Amino acid sequence: MPSRRQFLTTTALTAATHAFAAPADNDIRIALIGCGGRGTGACNQALSAGSMVKLVAVVDPLEGKAQAALDILKEKHEGQVDVPPDQVFTNFEDYQKAFALADVVLITTPPGPRPFLFEQAIKAGKHVFMEKPVAVDAVGVRRVLAASEEAKKKQLNVCVGFQRRYAPSYIDVINRIQGGEIGDLIYGRVYWNGTSRPGAPRLPGESELHYQIRNWYFFTWMSGDHILEQHCHNLDVANWVLQGKMPVRAVGQGGRQVRRAKENGTIFDHHTVEFEYDNGFRLLSQCCQIGGKCQKDVSEHFHGIKGSADLANNGRFLINGQPPGGKRQRAGAGNKEDAYQLEHDAFFENIRTGKVRNDADYAAHSTMMGVMGRMATYTGQIITWEQALNSKESLVPDNITWATEAPVKPDAEGWYPVAIPGTTMPL
Repeated sequence: MPSRRQFLTTTALTAATHAFAAPADNDIRIALIGCGGRGTGACNQALSAGSMVKLVAVVDPLEGKAQAALDILKEKHEGQVDVPPDQVFTNFEDYQKAFALADVVLITTPPGPRPFLFEQAIKAGKHVFMEKPVAVDAVGVRRVLAASEEAKKKQLNVCVGFQRRYAPSYIDVINRIQGGEIGDLIYGRVYWNGTSRPGAPRLPGESELHYQIRNWYFFTWMSGDHILEQHCHNLDVANWVLQGKMPVRAVGQGGRQVRRAKENGTIFDHHTVEFEYDNGFRLLSQCCQIGGKCQKDVSEHFHGIKGSADLANNGRFLINGQPPGGKRQRAGAGNKEDAYQLEHDAFFENIRTGKVRNDADYAAHSTMMGVMGRMATYTGQIITWEQALNSKESLVPDNITWATEAPVKPDAEGWYPVAIPGTTMPL
């Protein structure tokens, strides 16, 4: 897990059907569902949102994960971690027990199970922090949108880990774009081009499901592929800039150039997609995990009839080549903004004060853009928004236990099926 992602935060709240009111002791009790590096970092930030936030339960079915997270969090937050042994859960189905103990639920599992867990948390009346992307297929996206409507009826807060939405640098520049400083928009470019990473080798005697969950990033049913798992951040920025306007069609190319090992599962190592909008705007999208001497770039760029805006370009935010305010400095210089912490601060402040903010709708649509892009690159076909959103492809089983059959299987030689553009058909 890259270091910058290990300090993403997750959280979810109480079993009430109305905005949360803190109990008499003023503690806000949280349960952590998913105790990997990302979940541990998320819980660290949730606990950093105030001394009244207390961790009371953890859930992770992979051996040792839950206790490892607790050891780290106890050291960082003395007095805020109160998790007795009988509240350290190691079965998938134990999420229900954790929900019952907590006011807030942090859903930081791999992406695949998130729609199911989010749906269950909202049914239980919990406020939720959920990592991004919120699903790996259109079926999951539709479930998240439906659960979001229920959250609105119950006045529940939902925060999603698109932390750029809480970053002052992004907020400032996007407000200025929407205010017309670069004029009507013509096209945009978004990038997440980075390094490759190794897959996990299989352990002796390991079951197929256990292996795929432990090596989750390399299986589309668990991660959604990196166009979704990482690049969704950039796609969400475009969604934000365009004020929620969705593309009407997408066409793309992708494949596997360096991922040639069995432990690389089913995902690609590069994707390039062109998203087209009904007003003629085009969004050019690139993401790769090639490594070597390939250019590395994580940034967003928008071009209008009056000029351009560059976001996070080498760490700088520029409008027509100049930083906002006229001072050339790196993002966060001076104010040391930490958007990961800011989103949790805002989430818990809303809970404390009875305000309600729900990020689920825009998060679901930004996730859907990633699914749409993957459908385009996996098939090599033009994919429309309606076709993507209404897709019947369902990658993830509900109520996963260790008895669940793995959704994909290797062949006799241990190789997993990989999409072939021009041959693989959309569902």
